[in-house]
This record gives sequence, structure tokens and C-alpha cells, in this order.
Amino acid sequence: MKEKRRESVRRKNRRRKRMKAVLILFSCAALMIGIAILVIFNVFTVETVKVEGNAHYSEEQIQKFVLNDEYSWNSLYVLLKYQFLSVKEVPFVESMEVSLDNPHTLRVHVYEKGIVGYLYIPAIGQNAYFDTDGFVVETSKETIAGIPEVEGLDCEKVVLYEKLPIEEESIFKSLLTATRSLQKNEAVPYKIRFNEAGEISLDYGAVQALLGASDNLAQKILRLSHILPELSGKTGTLHIENWTESTTNIIFEETK
Repeated sequence: MKEKRRESVRRKNRRRKRMKAVLILFSCAALMIGIAILVIFNVFTVETVKVEGNAHYSEEQIQKFVLNDEYSWNSLYVLLKYQFLSVKEVPFVESMEVSLDNPHTLRVHVYEKGIVGYLYIPAIGQNAYFDTDGFVVETSKETIAGIPEVEGLDCEKVVLYEKLPIEEESIFKSLLTATRSLQKNEAVPYKIRFNEAGEISLDYGAVQALLGASDNLAQKILRLSHILPELSGKTGTLHIENWTESTTNIIFEETK
């Protein structure tokens, strides 16, 4: 009997020790969680937002897009939100990458959609913006400075993320060649016009540039980019439509 009582006491002591160990572990875990919560709430606070890669939107606008709810004062929350949750899309922005420079500083890298031109679509009363491959990336009533409007092409309707529905393949290729070359050579006009014959003209305000048919289009635009600075302050029409590698005459018909 005495031996049984001693064994019972030993079991009770072992249970007490195990319980004590569990309580100590639980207390340590609770303490660690409490410290972590205090750190998260008191250390990870947004004080500075650094924005890069933005052209269409200002830094202040990007900050408002990123810090857009009641918990956005916490930098760790914002970081995890943009890494793991689905966030609201921003017009003309492909994506935004958020990182932490330190607990108080967010860095936002903006990847804007590669827009090279737009067409006005009367059926929806909006502009259809397209990229270098001719895909519609955005529709909006907004007009973006520095992006040329394309006139003379019939598009009754467009579908987001699909190619512009231009039936004539040659015209579609001319449009892409023109918009790519104009951006590459920093010679973007206000408007790009196609006439019924598929000939292209460019509107720079005081200066109109006639490119003609699609032959040698990239080379014509390259030469145009060298000539435009010389026409500053002048009004008239620049004739490049007849330029070829063998016939290099380019005429500026000035308006008096």
C-alpha cells in the first residue's frame, strides 16, 4: 500500500511539473505575441512613401492609391496587403510593387501600361488606349498628355486586352510602326491621321508632317525627328511623303 501511495504521489508530481512547464511555455508564447503586437503597432508606422516609375500619376496620387484604407498607417500591413491580397486596379497602371526600406518607409515601384496611342470610340463615348502591339489596355474618358490621338480609322467597338479591330492588316501594321517609331525617336505628335488611301500625316500644331504611304515609314520618322527642332517657331507643312533612300528631297512649305 505504501508503495502504491508513493507511486501515486510521484505521478501527481510529474503532472504538476508538466503543467508548470506548459504554463511557462504558454506564458512565454503570450509574452512573445504581446511584444510582437506592440512592435507591429508602434514600430511599423508609415512616415514616408517613396514612389518611382510613375509618369501618368503624381507621387501624391500614387500614395493615395496605396494608402487607401483605415489600416494603411501600418507599413507592415501595407506590405503584406500588396504581396498576398488582391488590390483594386488603378487605371493605366499594370502593377505596383511595394517594399520596405525600413519600418517607417515604404517604397512603391509603379509599372505603367505601355500606351502609345488612342482612338475615340463613339459607341462608348470613351478613348481606347492601345500598347505597342496594338492591344487595348484601357478605356477612359480621360485624355493623357503626350499620347497621340489616332484619327481616320474606323473602330465601332473594342474589347479590353484584345487587339484593335482594324480589318486591313497593312493599316494595322502601319499604325504600330508609326506609333513605335514616334516614341522611340521622341517625335510624338498631337494627332496621327490616316486618310482613305491609308496615307499618314502628323499634327504638331503649327507644323503638319506628311508621311504618305507606309513605305520607309520608320526611316521617314527618324529623319522627321532630326528636322523638327529646326522648325521651332515656324508654321507650315513638312513634306516627307516622297522620301526614299535614292530620292532624299524633304521640303518644308512654310505658311507666311
